[in-house]
Amino acid sequence: MNQIAPQLIRQVFLILIILLIGSMILVELIPYLMGLLGAVTIYILLRKWMIYLEQTRKWKPALAASALMLFSFIVILLPVIGIVMMLGNKISHAVTNSEEVITAFKSQMTKVERYVGYDLSSKIDAESTAGWISENLQVFVGSTFNALIAIGLMYFILYYMLTNRRLLKDTLKEYLPLSQGNITELGKEVQKMVRSNAIGIPLVAILQGIVALIGFWIFGVEDAFFWFVITTIGSMIPFVGTLLGIIPVFIISLAAGDNFQAWGILIYGLTVVGATDNILRIYALKRLDDVHPLITLIGVLIGVPIFGFLGLIFGPLLLSIFMALVRIYRKDFGTI
Repeated sequence: MNQIAPQLIRQVFLILIILLIGSMILVELIPYLMGLLGAVTIYILLRKWMIYLEQTRKWKPALAASALMLFSFIVILLPVIGIVMMLGNKISHAVTNSEEVITAFKSQMTKVERYVGYDLSSKIDAESTAGWISENLQVFVGSTFNALIAIGLMYFILYYMLTNRRLLKDTLKEYLPLSQGNITELGKEVQKMVRSNAIGIPLVAILQGIVALIGFWIFGVEDAFFWFVITTIGSMIPFVGTLLGIIPVFIISLAAGDNFQAWGILIYGLTVVGATDNILRIYALKRLDDVHPLITLIGVLIGVPIFGFLGLIFGPLLLSIFMALVRIYRKDFGTI
């Protein structure tokens, strides 16, 4: 009768203990995962500048890291915090009036029904739809405010990543159960996603939002800057795009009886704003790293419930890391 080798039993037992304790640690760290991903993202963006300040400008590591962290806070975090605060102020208004907007939308749908011969408006329950919108808007903004707690952790990690780059690299080699080649491959994948999701996609979205903002000003849309933010956020979501900001403005203007403003902004959004999408992506994303829209979309669906507003960036990054690890496993251990 074959017996299990004692060494194998000890190995399996040790693996189970590691998995048990590791899962317990991971569960407790999930609320702060955004801090870790944020530190990695900003580190990749600032690493070359850190090397330049240290080696060329001869700055002390602590001074260079502090200066870059202050720069990142002013350029990256302050605008994000401002957007979050604005969305928070608008959320109560959106919740209060969402049912009225849906009712107005249903009234406009009756005009379409005359042409298609199908009852569409009766399928829309204004009260339940408004409730769903209210709940998800509150979760979206609420989770974003909770994520601000992770900022302190992010900068704590970022400081030591910038000032101890060699130690960080040696630690990854020692503790990650991956070969040097796989670590390099994983690093390249992360850098690719950071360049795309933290620079390319937001840049294109902001430029599209500015084009839409010009249209809002031309047609006299109320709260033009708010709808600029909504349009910019929509532009970062594949298959949703700038219509996330254009369509609500169209419906609200129709409900207010301003047909010129409504149809003007709709035509402007579909033609001018829509046309800029292809142009901007050709000249911006192609110079960086273009990522498949499905990866971005699924990443956003994963990231927003976890990270709130910043899930637009961290969700695709997390998904790409997972896919890179799956590719590494398949390469090392065969087809799965």
